[in-house]
Amino acid sequence: MENRLIKHLLITVMLFLTQLISGCQTTTLPPATVHASTTADVSSYKYLIGAGDVVNIFVWRNPEVSGTFTVRPDGMITTSLVEDIEVSGKTPTELARTIESILSTYIKEPVVTVTVNKFNGPFSEQIRVIGEAASPRAINYTQQMTLLDVMIGVGGLTEFANGNRAKLVRVENGEQKQYDIFIEDLIKNGDISANVDVLPGDIIVIPETWF
Repeated sequence: MENRLIKHLLITVMLFLTQLISGCQTTTLPPATVHASTTADVSSYKYLIGAGDVVNIFVWRNPEVSGTFTVRPDGMITTSLVEDIEVSGKTPTELARTIESILSTYIKEPVVTVTVNKFNGPFSEQIRVIGEAASPRAINYTQQMTLLDVMIGVGGLTEFANGNRAKLVRVENGEQKQYDIFIEDLIKNGDISANVDVLPGDIIVIPETWF
């Protein structure tokens, strides 16, 4: 009981602080976009490499400098020729061009391809869910992700959650904004209009019910 009380107080403080920062104003988001086709959205989001990702670097005709590397917590990788290459925050294509530039000192006109095996992404791209989710945690953003996708990822709500008082905190044009979201209507009542698009860096705060 004491742990629940402490947890409830922490979530209440978090909600208060986000309201204070955003001028105590909250608005609602429009329903999630219905994507009839993904063709037009292919270039709208590009994955950024982050710490913990596993990248495959293939250098054409140079297998000795090719390999699979895990991105360190400092955002760097170490290859056979170069100890520290900064990769965090780059797209795979950008990283390939960076490595080509570095290898050109050792190899004539290197051709590099980069692919990613394990996806974590930088912290700025992750969606954080705190409070009364079944498994509160940070989730990697994927293209066209919605609130429903996020809630599936965290296992839904706990029995103590007040899903219709949840808030989505988002930074827009350098300013923090807060939106009302209605998770209980979405996942318990099947109200699809409560499903909204989420963006990289969003924070979802789910409070505990008072009773």
